[in-house]
Amino acid sequence: MRVALTGAATGIGAEVAARLKRNGHEVVAFDINEPEANTDRWIHTDLGDASSIAASLEAADGQFDALVNNAGLPPREGLTEAVLKVNYFGLKAFLDGMIEKLQPGGSIVNTASRAGAMWRDNLDEVKALMALDPADLSGFVDARNIDSTRAYNLSKEAVIVLTMAQTERLHARKLRINSVSPAAVSTGILPDFTAAFGDRVTKNVARVGRPGEPSEVADVILFLLSPQSHWINGQDLVIDGGMGAMIASDMMGFHGQ
Repeated sequence: MRVALTGAATGIGAEVAARLKRNGHEVVAFDINEPEANTDRWIHTDLGDASSIAASLEAADGQFDALVNNAGLPPREGLTEAVLKVNYFGLKAFLDGMIEKLQPGGSIVNTASRAGAMWRDNLDEVKALMALDPADLSGFVDARNIDSTRAYNLSKEAVIVLTMAQTERLHARKLRINSVSPAAVSTGILPDFTAAFGDRVTKNVARVGRPGEPSEVADVILFLLSPQSHWINGQDLVIDGGMGAMIASDMMGFHGQ
């Protein structure tokens, strides 16, 4: 299997690359930083720059069996517009450009987040973002008073909705598309999430005992790339150690039952 992987240099992406290589697959990495290991080729890619995306797609010769859209920025102060550019617009542009390069029977996995879980409640804003010309992003952010935390949540809400919206079109091309939504994961950017979401992260992690491991998310991504998941399509798989279920149980009054 030949796999295109964005964000392969660190965190979840590095674990995905390691597992793919361990299983004998070819990994072509698209990242702003060069991965230290577990890739067959690195193509420098800045998902916040449309010209860089176009150049990367041009350099990605040949056909692929799978695509993992994993690269993204955290909810860090000062990165509001960059988060939306990379996490949604860059992901979509790269996805659109890769479709012609994917073999029939191929699988696409987008990395979303548990932070995107409120997409139904925020659907009007999600649809407004998805319809936006990226050149108008600054005005959109200002008009809606979006900060870095909301930018992150919105970007991941949009990734979940985009995955569903693309399902039928890609199914007609014999391609599957799914997303994964990890909660707190023990990577170098976990402190950004703790700073952005405060006590919610601390309490939820304490409740399930620990943050997730990149390897645990990578295992789910590899499953979604494999033939064993051939009847899973258009879904968002939450990987949170039970955090969401515990919160929902509290809301329904089932705590402790």
